[in-house]
Amino acid sequence: MAPGSQAVKAELVSDNRTRTMRPVDLVHLAKQCLGDEALELEVLRLFDTTIRDYYGRLKLATNAEDVALLLHSIKGASGGVGAWAISDLAKAIEQEVRDGLPLTQERIDDLGLVVGDVRDFIGRMVADEVI
Repeated sequence: MAPGSQAVKAELVSDNRTRTMRPVDLVHLAKQCLGDEALELEVLRLFDTTIRDYYGRLKLATNAEDVALLLHSIKGASGGVGAWAISDLAKAIEQEVRDGLPLTQERIDDLGLVVGDVRDFIGRMVADEVI
């Protein structure tokens, strides 16, 4: 085996999902909505409201149980629409909290950055909607 080929192989199989450069994986979303573009836009609108509310609640959470529930909800909702950056970061933070690490303002802000990117993307998609 050529030097370095093991690392390349490990990198290729490390994540089965294809990560897009867009904040929302539109191929994943289309599959979830069975190709119905109107449904995709409605799902994005609902997700935008949901992620805004969940993230807002996370910033105000005062106990570990609420933090864990909100992170899990954020992870699930974002994975459902293909917002992988949010889902992956929420999963990592959820694991950190489970491991006993405190939820720091820096980690909340990190999540806020990706939430903002996704919400901006959704806003542009919805604004471009042809009625």
